[in-house]
Amino acid sequence: MRQAIRLLIAGMLAGAAQAAEPVLTAEQLQQDLQFMRRTIAEIHPDPGVSIAPARLEAALDAAQRQLSAPMERDAAWRVLAKLNPQFADAHLALLQPQRDKQVQAHLAAGGAFFPYEVRISPEGQLFIRAELGGKASRLSGKRIERIDGMPASQVVQELLQLVHGDTAAFRAEVLSRRFWFYYWKTYGAPAAYTLVQDGKQLEVAASTARPAWLIGTDAADFDQVYRFELLGKDTALLTIDQFGWPDKKQFYAFTADAFARMRDAGARNLIIDVRENGGGDDDMWKEGLLPYIATRPYRHASTYVKKVIPGRAGATEKVGDVVHGTLESWEQPQPDQPLLFKGRVYVLVGGMTYSSAVLFSNVMQDFGFGQLVGERGYVRARQSGGIQIRKLPNTTLELVVPRFVLDRPSGARTPELVTPDIVLPDDPFNRRALVDALLRRIEQPR
Repeated sequence: MRQAIRLLIAGMLAGAAQAAEPVLTAEQLQQDLQFMRRTIAEIHPDPGVSIAPARLEAALDAAQRQLSAPMERDAAWRVLAKLNPQFADAHLALLQPQRDKQVQAHLAAGGAFFPYEVRISPEGQLFIRAELGGKASRLSGKRIERIDGMPASQVVQELLQLVHGDTAAFRAEVLSRRFWFYYWKTYGAPAAYTLVQDGKQLEVAASTARPAWLIGTDAADFDQVYRFELLGKDTALLTIDQFGWPDKKQFYAFTADAFARMRDAGARNLIIDVRENGGGDDDMWKEGLLPYIATRPYRHASTYVKKVIPGRAGATEKVGDVVHGTLESWEQPQPDQPLLFKGRVYVLVGGMTYSSAVLFSNVMQDFGFGQLVGERGYVRARQSGGIQIRKLPNTTLELVVPRFVLDRPSGARTPELVTPDIVLPDDPFNRRALVDALLRRIEQPR
């Protein structure tokens, strides 16, 4: 009963900054659930990759039973999003629609958000990482014990029940970066928060800053998403936070310039940081990175299973077929490329490396183009993809479903998770610490 009352109050706390949502009937909610069942069956080639078929049906049945009364969209999302951890695949998820536009509308209407970027530890503890938006905070590294009277660990556990992703470790990383959003959609967005931090009570105003999660959604963000620097005379650091950008020529010009600067500086080591890279388009790295690195033919997968969906049928494949095959197309190296990098390459992987960034990491590792560096145990190396996004007809919530699953180039299915060649700790409060640790290792006498 206490939980129900608190959630009712949370809805009221969202305040005037959030327009009232229409109430959906139980019949409409049931229609949306049935739409989810049909869509997963029509698009996904093998849900059993991440969730056993019997468990999937049981989870959908449980959600259906909870949609027996009228409710607003956010309330319906809180029911349906509990499927996300059970799906155990970040490409199979039930998400809020137009998240960036919702955030912009909320801020434009005078709303605000939880004031910190946070870190959620594997034990479920909540720590301050920075001010919302990424500005340094004097409280960085401090643990939050309570939020408005509620134990922070309880808040974390309740929100983790809504988060998508392959593993518990990956879901904690996702929530760390989107805590303010999940908090807003679950408990509301008050104008101020009462926090208990290391035994001290703090009154903190909500923040109107643009959250760091939204960096990369605006054309002006290019220099924050893609960065290059020379670290002394021997090593270059190339940070690529996403493989999706509307102006790909801008990205290709950036990488060409970076490799030209490496050549001119005589760099012998290249560190490519994709720890925050959640994916995008494969051609971004096939055309923007591998021409300067690859020394032999490569492919981004070995075997695959796919579902033939409308618009992708052919003479030998009809809609609904589940097709198992081998990827026959290979990308060729460019040995005459004047900017070909001939030194050692290291790829930093981490808690948010996903989708196309995992495919890139697999290629670098399996073909010996570079060594992976970082912590282990976040996401599967066997990646689903070709995601299709369908709007539920009544709530308009977004259902994400993959149409294929790829085995890594080597064909190996063990280890299951992305596993670095060089395992080093990654300090969540100091992103440079892993770079520095690798530099010390590189510079050790051989």
